[in-house]
Amino acid sequence: MLDIKKLRNEFEKTKELISRRNKNYDLDKFLQIDKQRRQLIVKLEELKSKQNETSRIIPKLKASSENIDELLNQMKTISDTIKEIEPQVKDLDMQLEDFLLSIPNTPHESVPIGASDADNLQLRKFGEPTQFDFEPKPHWELGDKLNILDPNTAAKITGARFMIYKGLGAKLERAIINLMLDVHTKKHGYTEIFPPFMVNRKSMQGTGQLPKFEDDAFKVGNTDYFMIPTAEVPVTNMHSNEILDGVNLPIKYCAYTACFRAEAGSAGRDTRGLIRQHQFNKVEMVKFVRPENSYEELEKLTHDAEEILQILNLPYRTVKLCTADLGFSAAMTYDIEVWMPSYNRYVEISSCSNFEDYQARRANIKFKDNIKDKAQFVHTLNGSGLAVGRTSAAIIENYQTKDGAIKIPDALIPYMDGVKYISG
Repeated sequence: MLDIKKLRNEFEKTKELISRRNKNYDLDKFLQIDKQRRQLIVKLEELKSKQNETSRIIPKLKASSENIDELLNQMKTISDTIKEIEPQVKDLDMQLEDFLLSIPNTPHESVPIGASDADNLQLRKFGEPTQFDFEPKPHWELGDKLNILDPNTAAKITGARFMIYKGLGAKLERAIINLMLDVHTKKHGYTEIFPPFMVNRKSMQGTGQLPKFEDDAFKVGNTDYFMIPTAEVPVTNMHSNEILDGVNLPIKYCAYTACFRAEAGSAGRDTRGLIRQHQFNKVEMVKFVRPENSYEELEKLTHDAEEILQILNLPYRTVKLCTADLGFSAAMTYDIEVWMPSYNRYVEISSCSNFEDYQARRANIKFKDNIKDKAQFVHTLNGSGLAVGRTSAAIIENYQTKDGAIKIPDALIPYMDGVKYISG
């Protein structure tokens, strides 16, 4: 969440930055709640001070046999007033917390101002869109023909937007996961984590999924657990309510998990194939870093994600999201988009974001270098390294052959036990 002191002291600047998101957030409500709350706290402190002072006087007056009836009446009035004000302060505290949880992060000054994803800024490209001397097929048709993707059976046993991977399709998905984890752990220096696929409400709130995006979450009935929308949630919250040793920063984790999203409001969009599923696989990278290094670390994290696509020789581009397309908790985001022949366009395969101290404040994650230092909030970053199902889809489409087979990228052949083609 936003720093309340910064919001209070730099209100107009904060309001202007948030207005760049092209959505209406009533920040003036903060001034109303904060002013009322602070006035009541001042009054409460004055009353408690007077209560303490009177409490010290009464025993002395009693010892000298002086009449204290009037003081006792004053004490009762003060006590009654305190009892009346305290619940009001508590209610305003809750209103303030609810308000802060509903307000997004401020975009970094360098984020392009825009009205939609059309205003995102392309930074670089790798390779060129794949060209074919035949009419290419979409991955869902190839997956059906080669008997490696089975959405119909998945729909029978679960419902729409689920997938069964079969045979070499399942092996390909697993090979991609293992390649990603190996590259990130062995080459990029991340520590592998295998977290739970369910988290509690506080963890979802800590990374910004709740309360804003509860409609997109799968809640487990009769519990307060949620299926994770991304490994970002459990991995970031591993250090909630902790003070980290600054010597250990940056801390770098990567994790494979299944991910679960209701995709509320996306009816009719990318319904076929692997692009928009309720359950999908992903390898996530998470960093805890010093504030002064966080944007340098964001560049490194983004390049770590890009390297997977380079290793697989898949065409992609990297864009800097504009203010209107920026995620709720992010201060800056780079999207990596892979070329998908069936769409004839680039499709997001990774988002790499710097949240600055926004998530750290929600989850209470701090660091300090020495025991006598004042603890500071870390900056948190994360990025997909990569979305596995979309990587499978991109390989199937970009590596398809004229005779309807799929060539396995060279880097994946060892993970496929030497299989070089998936063919009928």
